[in-house]
Amino acid sequence: MNIRSAKISDVKAIYSLINFYAERDKMLFRSMADIYENLQAFTVAELDGRVAGCCALQIIWSDLAEIKSLAVDETNKDKGVGKMLVAAATEQARQLGLPKIFALTLNPAFFEKLGFKIIEKEKLPMKVWSDCAMCPKQQNCDEIAVIRQL
Repeated sequence: MNIRSAKISDVKAIYSLINFYAERDKMLFRSMADIYENLQAFTVAELDGRVAGCCALQIIWSDLAEIKSLAVDETNKDKGVGKMLVAAATEQARQLGLPKIFALTLNPAFFEKLGFKIIEKEKLPMKVWSDCAMCPKQQNCDEIAVIRQL
């Protein structure tokens, strides 16, 4: 398995992965244009020449970044792909000098195994909620906030 920065040639695979889960109400949709515009934030897991997973790290402020769009191809579940992608995002955040990373997730147990702690969403800065404006669950959010000190 190769964990690397995303390339232009990965965009269609990233789009398919994210929107597979978005169609199942597991994450937010991302347009192809949005993925192109934010490609530098993405890391991919490559297995046998194919994208097996993706993850993005978005800097929110001087002391905080968000792990977003974490998706693993269903045929590669339980192979540690998600764990490796979060580890890569965590290392990237460390190299940038960020003291904290967080995620909004429907699977907090996964993140807790990686050293994250559940927190109240209201403790996150307002800038975090920019994606919420586009979310159909806006008033009935079921995501759980997790955070990790680096």
